[in-house]
Order: sequence, then structure tokens, then C-alpha cells
Amino acid sequence: MNSSEESKKPHPLGEGKWELEGFPAVHRVETFEGPIQVRWEEDAGVSMYGPLAYFVEFLKVSGVWERFVEECPLQYTSRNAPTKNEILGTILFSVLSGHRRYAHITVIRGDEVLPRLLGIEQFRSEDSVRRAFEKEDEEALTLWMDRHTNESYSALLDQEWILDLDATVKTLYGRQEEARVGYNPTKPGRPSHVYQAMLLSAAKLVLNVDVQAGNQMASTYAQPTLWGWLDARDKKDWPTLLRGDIAHGNEEMMAGAEARGLEYVFKLKQTKGVAKLIEKLGARGEKAGWQDAGQRWEGVEAEVQLQGWSRKRRVIVLRRPLRKGTAAKPELAQPTLPGLVIEHKGGDWYEHAVLVTNWDQPALLALAQTYRDRGDAENMFDELKNQWGWTGFSTADLKRSQLMARMVALIFNWWSIFTRMGTGNKHGEAITTRPLFQHGVARRTRHANQTQMSISSQHGKAKKIAYLLSGISGWIQGLKASAEQLAERLQWPTIVKRIFQDFGDFSLDAPRTVPIDAASNCRI
Repeated sequence: MNSSEESKKPHPLGEGKWELEGFPAVHRVETFEGPIQVRWEEDAGVSMYGPLAYFVEFLKVSGVWERFVEECPLQYTSRNAPTKNEILGTILFSVLSGHRRYAHITVIRGDEVLPRLLGIEQFRSEDSVRRAFEKEDEEALTLWMDRHTNESYSALLDQEWILDLDATVKTLYGRQEEARVGYNPTKPGRPSHVYQAMLLSAAKLVLNVDVQAGNQMASTYAQPTLWGWLDARDKKDWPTLLRGDIAHGNEEMMAGAEARGLEYVFKLKQTKGVAKLIEKLGARGEKAGWQDAGQRWEGVEAEVQLQGWSRKRRVIVLRRPLRKGTAAKPELAQPTLPGLVIEHKGGDWYEHAVLVTNWDQPALLALAQTYRDRGDAENMFDELKNQWGWTGFSTADLKRSQLMARMVALIFNWWSIFTRMGTGNKHGEAITTRPLFQHGVARRTRHANQTQMSISSQHGKAKKIAYLLSGISGWIQGLKASAEQLAERLQWPTIVKRIFQDFGDFSLDAPRTVPIDAASNCRI
């Protein structure tokens, strides 16, 4: 049977069956337990995400959600149009649920509990959300998002911290604006966008993200935003160190940092000058002064001025042995970093990486380990793309694609800060924290003018989670009472500082962990 004949066959459920009003009557279903009677309930006041009530409390007490909605530049003129709170509330819970497409919003449309937690009647459709910001001024949207993203982390910038710079690729399959063919390791030749991101990896927070054309992977395209972001701040809030991969180890980036008195650690590309330096140091053998750099690496310090550089700079050459006594280049049985594999004197093969830095850190071990810690940035990209919405929420215009990328980053920041109260100094990825702090069937009822919510969790740690969330709620309420005398704008910085101080310091010092209270001393 061909496809045209197949399309003429009647639908097995009959035409128009999907348009029937109401749910089916009670009916019998056969199971291995025996026959059961199934009843579909309408407006049952049930949600799959009952524990999110605690996160909503966190947003309410801190005041960030009300300010976020109030300052949103979204405007409607129609009397039947949705409210700002409905649009933003739909986006909030869609992103929290792990959705990546606007079409996924339909999954939560029938929720009767979550909307009311935000003070709205219902979630809006995917089309309403997709079209909401289509005609809004891009500059106003950018200023709005920058202001609230900055608010989410600015209280943490008054201590030593490292700014990670990196970019990631978002593969596209439609006709989006600025969809260009560029570096795309997973889908070569496929158009894409590039997310140029600034990260506070130690605290697992996104500082800023720019969505650009797929062929703008180089750090040159990220530098205007980076320098503008830094120059707009007091120097006391500047990072202690800039850190990036080979995309950032270039003259323009290093000169910009040096002009501002910033220290940096970048990786160098595999140029002829770099290879010549490695061969020269390798030929000297132990006389070159190789030192232990940790994790089977050893390093040596040198000074070099490569072609295109304006001055000599300090470089750290790192090497790790692959196999000894081979006459030919080995087939690598162990994973290697992107770098050079060169044979040294005696037939020993080494994997190499070369760092350039103006950091006055004399210990090669500390310097090498600091660069290796940059892997946290890669972990954040993996989480934001695979567990949040950075691979989706695409629209034809770049403006809304960038807006949703920044909204996902802001909601990610809020959630990371909230869950830190349950995970202590260890960041929990969404694949872990969603089942812990979101999943639980909740039924909402009203009696004697009081609203009650009963939550049932199937998680193996349900009792532990219940005590932990109730302890978090008590901690937030206690902080609210103690912060009532503070100005409203100071409450969020106070909350953030207390969370990172009490539940895990993100600075370079050893982290601390303080229990919420005796009842919840059962951190996940």
C-alpha cells in the first residue's frame, strides 16, 4: 500500500474524536492485578511539580520575581491579551521543567496548581509566548535582561574570583537569522549560532551570553561585550584572573587585558613558533628544568615573542608522557588534550599544552591546576545545552533567540542559587536536582477559606527531601524576618551572600558547609 492510499484510511479513533468536549466516562482497563475502573478528572487541582512551591517562595521573599515582571518592557494594547506575569510565568516553569522547544509548553498548559503559585490564572500557549516579544524594542529588552542577570550574581563579586571565557555552538535546522556555517564539531557543515559566554564557574553562574552568527567563533567577536562589561564596573568587582582556551590566546585579547591591568591564563594554538619552542625545550631534556605540574604533567617556564605579538610574554610548556621507547608516533590509547604530540630525545612521545600568562603565580603546579579547573566551564556548557534550553527556543529572528538564551541563563542562576541550600558546596546538575526539588504530585484544595497543598513524592529519598525543603523554607522565613529593616534592594544581595557563606563558599579558599537547622541536617 503506497502512502497516498494509506492517507485515505480512516483514523482508527474516527474523525473528530479529538474534538469531543470533556473526558471519557469511567471505563474498565485490564491489568495484571485484575480489572480496574479508570476515571479521568477535569480541573482536579493537581500538579506534577508540587515541590516548586518552595522555589516560588524563594523568588517571592527575595523580591527578584516581582521586580523582573514589573520592569519587563513587554506591552499589550488588546483587552484580551495575556499579562506580563502570565507570559513570564509560563517561560519560567517551562525552562525549569527542562523544555527546549516552545511546543513543549503544551505539557504544562493543564496544570491547575503552578500558575496560582505565581498569582496568575493559567499558563499561556506556545504561540503566545513565541510571539510575545516579537515587536518589542531590542535595546530595551537587552537592558532589562542585563540588569536582572547582573543582580543575580553582583553581590558575589566583592571577593577573589576567576572569569571564564568560552563559546559553544548551537546547531540550527531552520532559516534563522544569522544562521551561518562555521566551526561545528558535532554537525560539520550545518548552520549554527555561537553562544559567547562569560561564566563564574566556581559558583556555577552565567554572567553574560551573546548569541552571534555561526561563523563568529573567534574571541574577537566576544571582546566588545567583555570589555564593555568590565569597564562598566568598579575595579573592586573585577575578576582576579581571566581564563580561556586557545580561542583567547591571541594578541588582541592579551593586549586588552594588559591595558586594563588584568591577569590572565590562556592556551596557545598549535603554531609553528609554539612547536619550535616545544622541540627546543624537549631537546634539552632534564636540563630544561622540568617540574611536576600535577596529574602526570610536568612543565617548564619560558619567555617567547611569537609572530604578531607586540612583546615577549611568559609561557608555560606542559608535557605528559604517552608511551616510552617507540620508534614511531603511537596510536593514542588515552584521551589527550587539544595540543601537540611530539617525539623527544630518546624516542619518548609526549602530549603538550602551552599556556601564556602574566599571572605572578610562581608555582607551576598551581598555575597548571588553575587552567585545568577551566573544565568546570565545559561542564556548565554541557548542562546548559543538554539539561536546560540552550539548544532550543529558536525563532526566525536573532533578537528573540538571544532573549531566550539570556532568560534560560537567568533562570539557571536562580535555580543554582536556590539548590545550593540543599547541595551545600557541591553544585547539583539539573538531572539530579529536578527529581529532588521539583518532582512530586501535588493536590491543591481549599477549605474554610484556607488553601492547602498535599505533596506525594516517589523519590527514594522522599522523607529526606521533605525535611530539607521545609528546613529551607524555615531558613528563608527567618532571613525575611531579619531583613525586614533593610531596604528592599538590599534583600537579594543579603540572601545570596548568606547562601554562599552558609552553604558553601565559592572562593579560592576551602569551602565551608553550615546546616540549615537541626531538623534539616540531612543535605542531599
